[in-house]
Amino acid sequence: MIIRSAASDRLGQTFTLPGDGILYGGDYNPEQWSPDVWLEDAALMQQAGVNVVTLGVFSWGRLEVADGVFDFEWMDRVVGILHDHGIAVTLATPTAAPPMWLINAHPEIMTVDASGVPTSQGGRLGWSPCSPVFRRYALRMVEKLARHYAGHPALALWHVSNEIGNENGYDYGADAAAAFRAWVEAKYTDVESLNSAWGTGFWGHTFSSFSQVNPPRVARTAHNPGLLLDFDRFTNDALLQHYIAERDLLRTITPDVPVTTNFMVMRGGGVQDYASWGDEVDVVANDHYTIGSNGLRHEELSFSADRTRGIAHGAPWILMEHSASSVNWQGRNASKAPGEMTRNSLAHVARGADAVCFFQWRQSIVGAEQYHSGMVPHAGPDSKVFREVTELGATLRRISEVTGARVSHGDAAVLWDQQSYWAFHSTRKPADDISFHETPAAIHAALSHHHVATDVISPSEDLAGYHLVVVPNLYLADAELAARLTAYAGSGGHVLVTYLSGIVDPSGAVIPGGYPGAFRDLLGIRVDEFYPLFVGETRTVVTTSGATWTVSDWTESVELVGATASASYTAAPLAGEPAITQNSVGAGTAHYLSAVLDPEALDSYLGELVEMAGIRPLASAPAQVEITQRSGARHDYLFAINHLEVEAVVEVGAAAVDLVTGAAFDGRVAAGAVAVLKVEQRIE
Repeated sequence: MIIRSAASDRLGQTFTLPGDGILYGGDYNPEQWSPDVWLEDAALMQQAGVNVVTLGVFSWGRLEVADGVFDFEWMDRVVGILHDHGIAVTLATPTAAPPMWLINAHPEIMTVDASGVPTSQGGRLGWSPCSPVFRRYALRMVEKLARHYAGHPALALWHVSNEIGNENGYDYGADAAAAFRAWVEAKYTDVESLNSAWGTGFWGHTFSSFSQVNPPRVARTAHNPGLLLDFDRFTNDALLQHYIAERDLLRTITPDVPVTTNFMVMRGGGVQDYASWGDEVDVVANDHYTIGSNGLRHEELSFSADRTRGIAHGAPWILMEHSASSVNWQGRNASKAPGEMTRNSLAHVARGADAVCFFQWRQSIVGAEQYHSGMVPHAGPDSKVFREVTELGATLRRISEVTGARVSHGDAAVLWDQQSYWAFHSTRKPADDISFHETPAAIHAALSHHHVATDVISPSEDLAGYHLVVVPNLYLADAELAARLTAYAGSGGHVLVTYLSGIVDPSGAVIPGGYPGAFRDLLGIRVDEFYPLFVGETRTVVTTSGATWTVSDWTESVELVGATASASYTAAPLAGEPAITQNSVGAGTAHYLSAVLDPEALDSYLGELVEMAGIRPLASAPAQVEITQRSGARHDYLFAINHLEVEAVVEVGAAAVDLVTGAAFDGRVAAGAVAVLKVEQRIE
């Protein structure tokens, strides 16, 4: 795998990771096992086709056994065994897990919750990114580790910490409070600007000094939305700065080894704005876990994978963690059905991953994750899971020529903005149970059902080359984005904006004059009131072509100011008012969707927009067969992932070879199977 550094100060630098195909492996925690198991593990890894493992994620206490006392002997043995078996090492800095001796000597390194309760020992990721004491000890550990393994032939990649911001996302302690005050003062310079941005005159919360600013600790009522939004921004920056501190030290000692950390792009939100992290890693890496109770969990997986590729600016990326079967943290944890693990893995590859890795290699028999699946389960290698793991390794070798091919530029783009997510959740809205994530995910799924090549990108990305740009739930927007979308539509593009977009400015203040404030002129409409529906309530809308669609959860009173109605509400209090609109903008169009369409209606509506935009599907196939395309120097590779329980017919319009089977493709994909179709590069 060849990767090009994404970091701004290393543009143009490339790194070659081991092997000539897809990286395959997972987290390995040998400290949980006796040394006699290590050789068995290495042999099983070879059998399964594993070529890389992540080592040392939680090993700080085993590497620094007391303050300043280091022991690398056991890890040296493990790294040597792996290297002798042809397995490369992604070496983690173990700073996710401060050792017990450090926590007991310096309890101030731990986070404090919003109620003032400090995190105690016993969990994980309890450290505060704002603690200067933690930073000092962490960097000492990183330096010792890097100098010890610098130049080792097994070292392929640095993995900084683990899921930074997961359990330690928010800290309300003294160090964090001091850092937040400094961050706020640096941003606003003077208190008057701060008061104006946050609108502190409401409830009499005006500040006369930056020293009065505190994190949003527990109060009996809601906090100021501007404060919450900025605390999210500060928290993201604090976490990112810790990553950068470790990364820069590693680069100083091992400049030829790429550095990354594992993101958590899944199910919507979080405290990290990964758009701001993407250029700080040498290769984007992501962890993803499906939710067993979600019958369409493969659609959420595909959306998250496309988000990850967007963060990587279209470059190949690493799936650092997913599960071989069940996880242990969902209440009821579903084991994966036969073939599901392979479909999950290849769906990530189809959407740009050049590495497929799991948490973890061998399922733990002790500790807090005993029932989180592993590549080698409790049952051992004579098991369904390990047989599927071995089969997947063989499949990845057969499709290895896909490595390095980029997912074809999308015909459609869905805009995702983490700051909009924060702003969306910073205030009480007319319907607080409306999900930020569900709308963009549903639109992405509808486009997938039509087999449209779709990218999920930041609003700051270039819109050139897209036929359709969807702006779903983009709650926070500025005039610059509105101008760019207007220019895009004016040049012949097609824009779809949904409800709850363009409502507030970057400070979190509602844009006055009617909703959706930032996009009113682009859309040629004005909304003067929201009409959310109660749970279980539905309404109908009728399109100008005579179709009747069902809506739920959210409706609005829309006034036409230049636009025309594409569909109208049929019942009071909005009977006859526009529900969906279309506005001509130069050579293109701008559309507004004011209600939550049911899935069937959304599929129909997106189908109409796809046709209007002149988008051709990647292939002809049933809706529940995922079609994606990666393009190499001479060939295209179409992935056809059949989520149906029956055989599917897929027409690609060209002769193709299925790399999975090695045979000429006959147009059929078996139930639950995946085909990777190699065709001569198609001229668009």
